Parts: sequence; structure tokens; C-alpha cells
Amino acid sequence: MEKSDDEQQVTPKYHQSNPEPIGDEEKQKERDFRKKLNQTARETVSDSIHQRVKLIVHRPDYDQENWQEYATLSQGIMPIVKELARRTQLFLEHEIRSELARNHYYGSKFLADSIAYKDYRFFAKKRPPSDSPSLAVGVRIDESASMSAMGRLEAAKRAVIAVYEFCQRCQIPVLIYGDTADVSRMEQMSIYAYADWERTDSSDRYRLMGIRARSNNRDGMALRIMAQRLAEAPQQTKLLISISDGQPKAMDDYTDRYAVQDMQQTIEQYERKGITFLAAAIGQDKEKIAEIYGKERFLDITDLQEFPSRLVRIIARYL
Repeated sequence: MEKSDDEQQVTPKYHQSNPEPIGDEEKQKERDFRKKLNQTARETVSDSIHQRVKLIVHRPDYDQENWQEYATLSQGIMPIVKELARRTQLFLEHEIRSELARNHYYGSKFLADSIAYKDYRFFAKKRPPSDSPSLAVGVRIDESASMSAMGRLEAAKRAVIAVYEFCQRCQIPVLIYGDTADVSRMEQMSIYAYADWERTDSSDRYRLMGIRARSNNRDGMALRIMAQRLAEAPQQTKLLISISDGQPKAMDDYTDRYAVQDMQQTIEQYERKGITFLAAAIGQDKEKIAEIYGKERFLDITDLQEFPSRLVRIIARYL
């Protein structure tokens, strides 16, 4: 693999036969990391309604087709991401120089222009020399079968490429997980850890291309697992974005009011731990998703082409 500072692997070069094999030591590290993710996820849901659900956390691999798909999908996105990252970095540098950090719930200076955002972050406060912007981001992708319709899957991939590359450029820790339910009786819940700040890998951008439309969706369980990872992060602001096209539905009877209550209880529980939830609705059930998450956490994604840049701009707001 070769890259320049400007290209950032937008056009990856690779051998036409087979990718370079991973060494035995790296394979063992991957196995150990996957084992840890499985153990942590099971502990997280052990005191919830999902405690008996058979769960497997996967660490997807990547191949030449993933490399090529990334190159294709990222071409139109990267110029936008680079410009947004450049502006964000200039803004952060200015904030440090001015010794005032914006977007706080309290502080020494009231900022009238922030009222338009309606998120109560109306104040600025003095920033100590060691106090750099502190944000961790998690992105959850619904990999239910309905995501294959109307370009939703490609839109989700383009969005996570944008988020991943923006976070890499701005040095923001990022988790990107996908999930589905009921692929088999022995695997009632499947989590796919595409990118994880605990084991960063420049090849994670290619793993993202493994996102698929698969089976059902057990949203509350996925949110709980990701929210717990974020809650344990040292960053001050913790943002969890769920990209979904529909309501929760999984066997047995994880649907309707029962599933909605589970999701809302999970959101309430982890908001008390400092997690900020946002729901990006890209399908036909937008009204129901808005009802589940609450309008203050709801993003109506009507234009799928604008979705990646809009998502990045939203993340930048939390820096």
C-alpha cells in the first residue's frame, strides 16, 4: 500500500493478485482483540433484557474488492471532507489562541449567535493551555435487510467514509459498528466492529466496505453496547449517531412497544452517563424513528447525496 499526504489513500495502489498477507503476530492480536470485544459486549448486556441473546462480535476482514469500492465511493467525498477538516482545524487553532472555548452549557461569556442552534450551548469559557477539544464519536449502522433498498446502503457507506476520514484528520477517536439480528439460531445478534479506537488500523477504511444489508435489527442491544464503550472513554463530549432506515424488529417478539421501551430506556440511562444520541433516519419510518428518539435527537435525511457532508458538519459542531 502506498499513499501521499495529499491523497490519504483515496486512490489505493495494490497488487492485482492477492493482498499482502497478515503476519502471524498480527493475526493473533486480531484474535485477542475480537475475544475482548465479545467479552466486553456480553458483560454490557448481562443485566438487560438481552442477557440471553446469543451474541457474536465480528472484526471484518477486507480484500481487493473492498479497496476498489472504497476508491470509487470516496472520490466525490474526500474533497469535501478535506475542506471541512481544514476549516475545523483552523477554528480550533483560533479557539486555543483566543483562550475561549465555545459551545458550553455555562461559562464566562454569553454568545448570542449560538441561540439559533437550540442546544443550550450558549456560553464560552477560558481554555487552560492543556485543555484541547475533547470529543469521541460512535457511529452505529443498521444492517437490516431493508437497507438494500433505494440506495440506502451506499449512502450509509459514503457517510461512514466521511465520518472516518474527518475524525482521522481531526484526531477524534471513533467507533464505527454495524449490527443485525437473527442470522441463525446460534447467532441471534451480530456486531461488526469496522473501526475501533482501541485498535486503530489504517485498513479500517476498507473494512467499512463490508457493511451489508443482512437480516433483522435489535437496535436497543446495539445502542447499549456502543454507548457503554463511549461512556468509558475519557473524552468530555461523547456523541453516538445511529444510522437506520426503520423500526426495531427481531425474534422473539422484539418489536413494537416492547422494543421501543427498551431503546428509550437505554437512551435515558446512557444520557445520564453523558452520551449524546442522534438518530439519522434514511428510510420510510422517519416519523417512527423521530418518535422513538425524540425530535431533539432526530435527523431527517431526505437528500442521501448530502448525507455525508451534513453528518460531518454536525460532528464538527460538537468540537
